[in-house]
Amino acid sequence: MNVQPHPARSPARIIDALRGSGPVFSFEFFPPKTPGEARTLERTIAELVPLEPAFVSVTDRAGSAAQGLTRELVARIISETGLTAMGHMTCVAHSRDEMRAVLADLRDAGIQNILPLRGDPPRGETAFTPRPDGFAYASELIRYIRSEGFDFCLGAACYPEGHTDAEDRDADLANLKRKVDAGVDFLITQLFLDNAFYFDFVARARAAGITVPIIPGLKIVTGHKQLQTIPRNFYCEIPFDLADAIEKAKPERVLDVGVEWALAQTRELLERKVPSVHFYIMQSSAAINRLLPQLDL
Repeated sequence: MNVQPHPARSPARIIDALRGSGPVFSFEFFPPKTPGEARTLERTIAELVPLEPAFVSVTDRAGSAAQGLTRELVARIISETGLTAMGHMTCVAHSRDEMRAVLADLRDAGIQNILPLRGDPPRGETAFTPRPDGFAYASELIRYIRSEGFDFCLGAACYPEGHTDAEDRDADLANLKRKVDAGVDFLITQLFLDNAFYFDFVARARAAGITVPIIPGLKIVTGHKQLQTIPRNFYCEIPFDLADAIEKAKPERVLDVGVEWALAQTRELLERKVPSVHFYIMQSSAAINRLLPQLDL
């Protein structure tokens, strides 16, 4: 990764970082699919190491081979940068016995943080179908990890605007409560571009008895096409003011608009004493390098 090994820069377990004296921040990446993407991601990680995030997270692409790439990347980040890193683990394509072996590999590789997810259907399929000896929901996977005695720090995903497969937001919140009760240490939200969704969601979660930290997830809009891809891929609304400003902006100005919007979101969240802010930066450090210096972290 073109980074010299460093001693650990933050607590190895994410929940310990969240219990610190002030707000922290974290980044999320896609695992690369091509050698070119791998080189880009290595440069991005090297550029972000000096910012000393509390942790970084690596998503999972459906399929057991892709999960192997995620595990390898997480292990390399830990060993080569000293950063705390978390891998996503989906229910897709794994039986219970296979999952036990995967979890043992993660433990033996020194990975202490996992985000268990149900996962999306494999490419070409429209509905999620668990293996007969596998897991249908993230809550089942979380309960299994705890029952097998693995001492990972476990996060889970939550959805301020509601999960697309849930009947309604109340049903989605009930599903989330089952995940938390199964043994979750903290939550990270799906990205949102309107803080009102987050504040309302947290209030409803607390009223339902969910007490674990709820980390807001933000994304900086960087291009015109994202006005279509973000709602389609992440099932979140784009506020009219943001969409209007991006539509009117010249291509070279879209990043400025996106950074300004995310900066206002982040400042409001910090004023409301969130424990952390999680940035979905995927493969590029350009936007986050514009935003973070303007914050007092």
